[in-house]
Amino acid sequence: MACQQPFFNPRVPFTGRIQGALHEGKTITVTGRVLPGSQRFHVNLQCGSRGNPDIALHFNPRYDGSKDVVVCNTMQHSEWGPEEREYPASMTRGANFTLMFLVNRDSYSLIVNGSHFMEYLHRLSFSRVDTISVDGGVEIQSIAFANPAVTSPPPQPGYLVHPHSVVPYKNIMVGGLYPGRNIIVQGVVNHNADKFCVNLRFNSGVALHFNPRFNENIVVRNSLLKGQWGPEERNGGMPFYRGQPFTVTIMCDTKCYRVMVNGIQMFSYNHRHFLLQQIDILEVEGDVSLSSVLV
Repeated sequence: MACQQPFFNPRVPFTGRIQGALHEGKTITVTGRVLPGSQRFHVNLQCGSRGNPDIALHFNPRYDGSKDVVVCNTMQHSEWGPEEREYPASMTRGANFTLMFLVNRDSYSLIVNGSHFMEYLHRLSFSRVDTISVDGGVEIQSIAFANPAVTSPPPQPGYLVHPHSVVPYKNIMVGGLYPGRNIIVQGVVNHNADKFCVNLRFNSGVALHFNPRFNENIVVRNSLLKGQWGPEERNGGMPFYRGQPFTVTIMCDTKCYRVMVNGIQMFSYNHRHFLLQQIDILEVEGDVSLSSVLV
């Protein structure tokens, strides 16, 4: 299952096709900036683009009252259902944002700037959704798509493959990194683990070295540039445990990587290598077993 290419810097209002429609495990990541004078904007996941299509999810931050709010809703047969409202809107005027939609069996998970924002239960079958549209007081940098890892060999480029894939693991990330691209690594820490690492590499260095160390009870982040390791970042706690499963999500943002562990943002790491497209190798090494990798 080939990954759809992102939409870069689309002009708003924008309507684009979601290739292959939605399915469980698929993510859509929208990066952009709320305009300083914005009253409201919306992102719709909708069933078609002609006429007055059904809208499975209408995500609508509003800034026109005393309280910022995000309104979510579904439109069927040209009629809106009951609104769901979330306070506060964590996408403020004038600020950059990363908005991720994760398709689950029963709901959409909405993740804003790396933190879980809300769940929205399906009212329409997500398999009908084949279009994304954006309108209002917002500018969009990218809309990126990722499919869940496939489990049947032979592997597609950019996907892993079967459970308990061999460590060390190495794969090419076709097209390199860009804001809105996500990397998801799932596995289990070995019972006697000392350390493991996830590396985002380019031809002559390591842009991000993400290195949980169990004997020190710490996660070290660093970069290897021009043959030299830089200053280590060691704050933020230790969310990994020997013998326990984990999910690491690395979200590439315009200025940093946001790293979520088991669905909670734990770390951000400012870019030290800024030519993101050069960063095209993913490595996993050390004392873990992998169950899936998605790039």
